[in-house]
Amino acid sequence: MLGADRAYLYKRTERGDLYLYIYLPESWHPSDRRAGIVFFFGGGWWGGTSKQFARQAAYLAQKGMVAVCADYRVYRRHWVKPDACVEDAKSAVRWLRVHASLLGLDSERLAAGGGSAGAHIAACAGLVPGFEAVGEDLSVSSVPNALVLFNPPLDVRMGTPLGERFGPDLGERLSLPNYVRPGLPPTLILHGTEDAVVPFSQVKSFVEQMRAVGDRAELFEASGQGHGFFNNSPWLERTLQEVKAFLSSLGYL
Repeated sequence: MLGADRAYLYKRTERGDLYLYIYLPESWHPSDRRAGIVFFFGGGWWGGTSKQFARQAAYLAQKGMVAVCADYRVYRRHWVKPDACVEDAKSAVRWLRVHASLLGLDSERLAAGGGSAGAHIAACAGLVPGFEAVGEDLSVSSVPNALVLFNPPLDVRMGTPLGERFGPDLGERLSLPNYVRPGLPPTLILHGTEDAVVPFSQVKSFVEQMRAVGDRAELFEASGQGHGFFNNSPWLERTLQEVKAFLSSLGYL
């Protein structure tokens, strides 16, 4: 992918190979133990491109992190349901941990993030048990240490705006409010107050739910903005500053 320093095959599937695109700091060395972040693109679990977060990845690499843009299976290209997307997100996190020494990565400072559907599967990796790929080493955790979520669908049960894409069973199993408990990864959510796809009230309620059990949850409110607001200036730059501050507070930058 344009701008990436390296690309690695992280998973073979019956419908295609999946790659991770790695952005490295200028002074990077394999013996480093740098914090990392992996981004998952949006596209409604239907489409999208791993290039979406190239700018964010390049920026964080310039600040000293190992940043990654991940491909994953989607319906348009691979004819899969959202549960396969979640499985791939977990596979990507696990692959990065297994190969931490190759990437100069600190496996205990690995964040996951994304936009819209990509944010949903990153959050599922952090909160939802199961959905692990057959044959992987489950002794290596697929749970990220922190979450950076841009306009994430969190409640996908029937009756919510996106629930019909999941159906009743899968929607219940992949709705994040069902899994809030103490000890979850620190989470930053960046969301537009006028989001017509994922209501702002949904993320506000989720943040309050996390805080109520003692988890760290921060919410950046983009006043008057809709879905995908972070892709363009000035919100691209403003959200990057918020992400930088959040990751710095965790000791990742």
